Amino acid sequence: MSYRISLLDKSPVAKNDSPGDALKHTLHLAQQAEAWGYHRFWIAEHHNTARLASPSPELLIAWIVGQTRRIRVGSGGVMLQHYSPYKVAENFNLLANLAPGRVDLGVGKAPGGLPLSTQALQRGGQDKESFAEKLTQLDNWLSLPAAQDDEETLRATPIPAQSAERFLLGASLESATLAANLNWNFVYAAHLNGDKTLMRDVLSTWRSISQRDTLVAVQVIVAADAETADELASLVEIWSVELENNQRVSVASEAQAYAFARQAGSAIKKIERREPSLLKGTAETVHAGLEALSQQFGIDEFIIDTPIADAAARLQSLRLLAGVTPLKSVSDYAASFTAQHEAW
Repeated sequence: MSYRISLLDKSPVAKNDSPGDALKHTLHLAQQAEAWGYHRFWIAEHHNTARLASPSPELLIAWIVGQTRRIRVGSGGVMLQHYSPYKVAENFNLLANLAPGRVDLGVGKAPGGLPLSTQALQRGGQDKESFAEKLTQLDNWLSLPAAQDDEETLRATPIPAQSAERFLLGASLESATLAANLNWNFVYAAHLNGDKTLMRDVLSTWRSISQRDTLVAVQVIVAADAETADELASLVEIWSVELENNQRVSVASEAQAYAFARQAGSAIKKIERREPSLLKGTAETVHAGLEALSQQFGIDEFIIDTPIADAAARLQSLRLLAGVTPLKSVSDYAASFTAQHEAW
C-alpha cells in the first residue's frame, strides 16, 4: 500500500441514539483507529443539526487526545469565517501544549450549517475580512515565538514547543494556491466534490507549487460483501442547490436544500440530487480503488469519511478497511463497546 489512511468523523446521531451516545461512539472509534494503525483522526464542524453532534472540534480534540496515546487528532475543519483568528490560534496552541506533536489544525471555508446558524455565529462581528486575510492572520498568530515581556507583546498563548500542523481544506485552485503561499498542507475535498477533471487540475497545480504531500478526502463504505455496501450507500444523499442570489451549496437532503433557501431568503434556481462520489464494496475492492486514485493523482494520504450513521456498521466498515478481523454482529459490537466503556 503506497498511501496513508486517516479518518474524518462527524459524530452522527443514529436512530434511537442520543447526542451523548454519538460522542461516546466517536471516542471509541478514535481509540480503535489508533489500535488499527490509522494515521490521523479528525473531527468535523457542523451547526444546528440534530443529525450530527460535532459543532466544536476543539472540545472533542481535547477529550480524545486525553484518552489516546499516539494517533494524531485534529479538526476537519474549523470553519474560520465565523471566528477570530486570534482565538483559533489560542485554542490550538493550548491543544498543542496538551498533546505535543499530535495535534492537527484543519481549516475550512464552508459555513458548516444553514444560514440561521451562520447568522448566529457571526452576530456582533463587524469585520469584513476575506477568508484569505483571516487565514493569513491565523498563520501569523501560530508562527510567533514566545515573548519575554508577555504584557507588552501580543501573543496567542500558551506558545507550544511544537505548533499544531496546519491544513487547508478545499476543492479549488484558489484554495490550493492559498495553502501553498502560506506553506500549509492542502486537503482536496473530493468527499464534497468528486469531479475528477477538477481534482486533476487542482492537484496538478498543487504539486507544481508545493513540495508538501498530496492529501485527498474521500467517502468510503466497506462491507463484508458488495450487496451490503450497496445497501448502505443507497442511504447517502447529496443535493446540490443554486439560489437566485447566486449562492450554491451541497446539503444532505432535499429538505435541507429547501430550508437553506428559506433561511437565505432567496428562491431556488436549480435543485438536483447528485450521485454520491464514494468508493464502496469489500475491503479489497475499495483498496483497489484507493490505489488507482493514488497512482492516477499522486495521492500520499486519504482522509476517509464514512457516511454511515449506525455506529456498529461504521465501526465495522473501518475495521474491514484496516484489514482487521470483523466483529460478527451488532450484538458483538455492543458487548465490546460496553466492556471498554462500562465506566461511563
